[in-house]
Amino acid sequence: MKAKYFLLSALALTLVACEKGFFETESPSAMDEAVFKSADLTEQAIGAIYNTFGEDKSFRNRLCGGYVAMNTDIEHCSKTEDAEYAAYNMTGGTGNLSTSNGKDPWAYLNSAIERANVVIDGIRAHSDTTDAAFRYLLGEALTLRSFCYLEMVKLWGDVPASFESFNGYNPEVLYTKKQDRNVVFEQLRVDLKEAARLMPWSAQCPGNARNYTGRPSKALALGLLARADMMYAGLAMRPDVFTEGGTSACSIQYNVKDPAARQEIYKEAAEACAQIIKQEDWKFKENFEDVFKDLCADVTDYSKSEWIWALPFLDGARGQVLALTGNKMSTNCAGALINTITYGDGNKDNAKTQAMIEIVPTFYYAYDKADKRRDITILPWTWEYDDGSGTAPSGYTEVVFPGVAATDKKVYQKQSNVGQMYLGKLRVEWMIRSYYSNEDCIDMPVLRYTDILLMYAEATIGSKEGNGPGEQLGVSAQDCMDKVRDRAGLASVPVTIENIINERAFEFCGENIRKYDLMRWGILKEKLMKAQADVYDLQNNAGDFAGRPDSVYFHYTRNDDFAQNGAAYVFDRFVGLDKDAVRPADFDKENGWVAKSFFSKEEVPNITTENWYLYKAGTDIDMHQYWPIFDVNIAASNGTLWNDYLYK
Repeated sequence: MKAKYFLLSALALTLVACEKGFFETESPSAMDEAVFKSADLTEQAIGAIYNTFGEDKSFRNRLCGGYVAMNTDIEHCSKTEDAEYAAYNMTGGTGNLSTSNGKDPWAYLNSAIERANVVIDGIRAHSDTTDAAFRYLLGEALTLRSFCYLEMVKLWGDVPASFESFNGYNPEVLYTKKQDRNVVFEQLRVDLKEAARLMPWSAQCPGNARNYTGRPSKALALGLLARADMMYAGLAMRPDVFTEGGTSACSIQYNVKDPAARQEIYKEAAEACAQIIKQEDWKFKENFEDVFKDLCADVTDYSKSEWIWALPFLDGARGQVLALTGNKMSTNCAGALINTITYGDGNKDNAKTQAMIEIVPTFYYAYDKADKRRDITILPWTWEYDDGSGTAPSGYTEVVFPGVAATDKKVYQKQSNVGQMYLGKLRVEWMIRSYYSNEDCIDMPVLRYTDILLMYAEATIGSKEGNGPGEQLGVSAQDCMDKVRDRAGLASVPVTIENIINERAFEFCGENIRKYDLMRWGILKEKLMKAQADVYDLQNNAGDFAGRPDSVYFHYTRNDDFAQNGAAYVFDRFVGLDKDAVRPADFDKENGWVAKSFFSKEEVPNITTENWYLYKAGTDIDMHQYWPIFDVNIAASNGTLWNDYLYK
């Protein structure tokens, strides 16, 4: 269904419309031909696709972070109390996601798809596709359209399949009916393979796309093909029989019923990944922390980054990726913590991180203590600011903060509690640009090389030939698995589905991947129920967590590099989170050590079924894995859209 989204496509229309208007029923004008005979103008038309990604309630702040990929067995939405979009009970309002003015994720994804359709049809009709520049631009448009469709299938399941632009003649193209998602998957397989043939590797891409993580290359087309294939060959909640108008008969089942056909799809995924591995294995970073430091510090040089594609938000543009998913920063830190600024009247509330992603606390204990990824991924603290007024928490004294008086201003890392463990992969202190209001503008991570390694290992299992396809392609699945674990400081484990399920959790926590992995494995409900029960045991010192330590012990060191001016204090020792942790032998309050309960009820309510949950009691978790199509979109669809999964 496209009708309402044409108004959202103004930039694209100015590039492709004739003087009488885009809705006229005459043949394409000379302007159409002129645009697509010029590589520069065609690239501007593609820019209109990217433009939708930066709009309010698009990828800027809704199709990223806590809105789209939680809750899971490892990630928890800090806004769950809204009971609106993260707790598997989206039967009420959707005001944070959808409004009546066309500003909603469904609208913007459809708008981007229509803009891509215009470009694809225009290039095919009018451009010289023997020219390398036009070949790249066609591949880019096909890849962007495929990316948007993958997002739609992840969020809604069955969606309209519209792969041609509206020319004013055919109302069925204007109002495209919702279709079985397999129609979309089959077209994506065609489109992404074509895109991979059209586009070179990043170092050979033309113009501004060369060696840039913000533009697609052959690797992204192949990587998205593998990602689509893994979903397509996997399990999903879907109608038992696709029924126009909707059905309540839905269940978890394979998208592809024929086992032999699933094998072929897994082989295709393995082949796509193998091409990338053989060509770009140098992209694998030796240091896990550097993967995310590079992202926050705007390292967009493809040859220096593990990211195959990160959706670009240019400096000065709007974007809230870090604001929504990064580590928690108090509103009081504005103008004090490095890279944060105030503006206007200097209102402190103008600078903050919402930290929508919290880590399910039991996940901390799931990591091997030797795993180097744990303390990069999970932070049991927030950034706080003491303005010297004497309001700092009890115990934060001159002894704790040596070198400054109690009346001096200081920024410091404040210990949180078990219900507030935050994602540490995106951090303000790693940025090189300034952060103001809730606009950080860092690029949105989409696909990195390590995902290629683990998808390859999994695809070799799905193909039912173990390492067979890998050996034939010159890539060992075991080597891929070992490479990931070796970087984490861990020993080799066999390539099994169970080990891959675990490894992908430890590697990709907070990267908007886990929910969709659990869905395609058919274990989302199982994992959520187990995780929630474990969290209550952890809080109550019961079950597998009986005997856990109550207190944490920490000590500060001064490092003024973290402050714009004045003093900054960071933890140099933090002891007590591990299940078998004991009080440090040199613990001494007079030498700056602090002891606090990690399970404190003083500042944050206790973890109970009333105020902390991954799903609400009585909710049909499986039936509500997907978002509902919003009422505003259904109302404007001329009867072509409807909801399944018991949504009203």
